[in-house]
Amino acid sequence: MTVKYLSLEYNKVNERGTFSPGDTVSGKVIVVTNKETKVQCFVVRAKGKAEVTWSEQEGQNTVVHNDKKRYFYFKHIILQDKNKGDGSEIIRSGRNLFPFTFEIPNTDMPSSFKGKWGKIIYTLRAKLTLSIWLVHKTKIEFPFLTKAEFPFASKSEMIIIGLQEQQSATRISFLGSGKVTFSVTSETMGVKQGEAMAVSVEILNDSTRTVTPKFYLSETQTFVADSKRVVHTNDVLFGSGDCVPAESRQTVTRVLSIPPQTPPTFFNCSMMRLEYRIKVSLDVPQAEIKLPMVVMLGSPKPHQQKPKRSIWFRKLPS
Repeated sequence: MTVKYLSLEYNKVNERGTFSPGDTVSGKVIVVTNKETKVQCFVVRAKGKAEVTWSEQEGQNTVVHNDKKRYFYFKHIILQDKNKGDGSEIIRSGRNLFPFTFEIPNTDMPSSFKGKWGKIIYTLRAKLTLSIWLVHKTKIEFPFLTKAEFPFASKSEMIIIGLQEQQSATRISFLGSGKVTFSVTSETMGVKQGEAMAVSVEILNDSTRTVTPKFYLSETQTFVADSKRVVHTNDVLFGSGDCVPAESRQTVTRVLSIPPQTPPTFFNCSMMRLEYRIKVSLDVPQAEIKLPMVVMLGSPKPHQQKPKRSIWFRKLPS
């Protein structure tokens, strides 16, 4: 094997390590060979796409639903054998660096996301073809952030929603031993990644049993394909409050910190969306309240680039 190593690297354009519409993605392909190598074709491709797929049982048949959308696709030819005989399709022995540059279209595109049955990814791929039987490939994903200030609603809608306004809801649950009335209030509806918000629950326990409030961050992922829809929900327990004894009233408050790696709420993809709610439940039947919550993009933090998927080739013993 003449090609020993093939990898991709890109240059960061900001401290977050992300790219957005209108940015330029530049980098290099690294090729290590143990001798001079003739190339049929050597290309780098940049692609942004969203795709969803899931299967479900319909009678005796398993039906697969899928859809995909391409946001952009570019190809940069580094070397290509055009039978010119001028040696331009030769890679010399040793370590070789080949630069590339792509400009991302300045249009609205959703941020990178990976969910239960769908993903939005932006990738760079290199393909080195030596012959019809010998092709080397490598790829790397680069993190992408939308430029939309509110990828979940327009500015006019945001004024109506009032992300910074307090919100609350009340529920009554009837037990054989009485009833429990509880109200949940959150200090705000919108919170940034890595920030915290206070959630309070006021409990009037007119029953003969003790109740305990539990606080959750509830995530809802929705996927659409073939005019069908599938929903995946996931509840992350923040913690429990103090027990409220029978025949008593008590207010319990917890400060809920949103993990900085929590993906922001988004609706600007036609095939999937991501929503959140704060859920407070009591350990009695049907005692649950959900309040809508919008997770917004937080302050920039350095992106930890995943290890590049490099390819090393080793000669097999004869």
